[in-house]
Amino acid sequence: MNLSFSFFLNSILFGFGLAMDAFSVSLASGMNEPHLSRGRKAAIPGTFALFQTAMPLIGWVCVHTIASVFTSFHKFIPWIALILLLYIGGKMLYEGITKKSEEEQPPMNLRTLIVMGIATSIDALSVGFTIADCTLPEALIESVLIGAVTFAVCFAGVELGRKIGVKLADRASILGGLILIFIGLEIFLTGAVFGR
Repeated sequence: MNLSFSFFLNSILFGFGLAMDAFSVSLASGMNEPHLSRGRKAAIPGTFALFQTAMPLIGWVCVHTIASVFTSFHKFIPWIALILLLYIGGKMLYEGITKKSEEEQPPMNLRTLIVMGIATSIDALSVGFTIADCTLPEALIESVLIGAVTFAVCFAGVELGRKIGVKLADRASILGGLILIFIGLEIFLTGAVFGR
């Protein structure tokens, strides 16, 4: 195994790069629910970290087993992320516009959280190609480091979003929805149109 300093540094930097979409969604989630319980504050970044850990490993397994199928699927990744994030962002935007200012925003349910976790991490499947030369233990360590960085970054995003959400009050859901729509468009444009 090649567990050098550069291996760990590259894994951590990779984690930061992959966590940016999840950070933005965590920010939007914190803005949408400024009065999160302690458990939910950990559940949101935990979900993103879980998916950001799993997706590179799934990609690694695909490269080592069914690479041709994975290559065919790769072109659909930006479309899937776009559809999922447009749906969730549009829903938040609609609820933010139509709700009365005194209404409390309903908490995000588990299904929505899982969909957002998939949408923001699905492009991490392609990380399987970049770590294809790694052994399984190395791929596992790199994926866990990516997940740990994602958790830390997303936890900071939730906290920052909560602070902004309290100040923005009833406009936070609208801004959060716009952020999700923007992330979906960014993933689509960089992945499908410009061929990231």
